[in-house]
Amino acid sequence: MADVEITAAVPEHLDQIAAIYAHAVLTSHATFDLEPPPSSIWADRLGEQGPGLHLVVALVDGEVTGFARSGRYRPKAAYDTTRETSIYLAEDRGGRGIGSALYADLLDRVTGDDIRLAVAGVAEPNPASSRLHTALGFTRVGTMTQVGRKFDAYWDVTWWQKRLG
Repeated sequence: MADVEITAAVPEHLDQIAAIYAHAVLTSHATFDLEPPPSSIWADRLGEQGPGLHLVVALVDGEVTGFARSGRYRPKAAYDTTRETSIYLAEDRGGRGIGSALYADLLDRVTGDDIRLAVAGVAEPNPASSRLHTALGFTRVGTMTQVGRKFDAYWDVTWWQKRLG
């Protein structure tokens, strides 16, 4: 694996985060956004940092090569100890261990905030994401069939969870 620095995102990273996400939006079913969101959304997410709410980046030679985020699972207070997690890598950075290191760091930060459960939805098929979640100790809990429509196709989403702490 290349020398990777995992760190909390700062405003200087936001354009690169937006570019990585925009590429995923336009070329894959990994996200169900149909259009890249305005770049201001990333500043908003950076401003939402707090217990269990993190935006972290993987840097290689100072360049953002991926990011991982934990956000609220649902707005109701009873869900406050659960976080939904996601990870995106630049298109040419998969298969090098960067994603594993980045996601593990995010989970460590979330666990340190006394969060009890991490959940993640994976649009299928996505064998790399399924392997990553399995390797990091997530358990597959079920699949919703044809829950999203993108690129004129319906996609299933498998839900994963990991008990923390």
